[in-house]
Amino acid sequence: MKLVYTHENPIMVNNIKNILAQAGVETLLRNEFSQAGLGEIPAFDTWPELWVIEPLQYEKAQQLVEAIKQQHNAPAWFCTQCHEENDGSFEICWQCQHEREE
Repeated sequence: MKLVYTHENPIMVNNIKNILAQAGVETLLRNEFSQAGLGEIPAFDTWPELWVIEPLQYEKAQQLVEAIKQQHNAPAWFCTQCHEENDGSFEICWQCQHEREE
């Protein structure tokens, strides 16, 4: 097993877990409930961790995680249909559901 992703927010880790599962990558979630020990355990040691079970799937998982991180850091864009500003990670306008144009 290899660690592919960790984050202080369990929602982020579970989101990545779901995306990897859709891509056929089998994972294991560790430290899911360890935040209850915060104070007794250092903060970074309580972060949820996502591990890839099959070593041959690790590279695929890593590429998917990197692609997700890049989408998250993408600049905001304006819809050509309704001119609403959208977060860079959106592929469809939240206001009018028009697809993003490059």
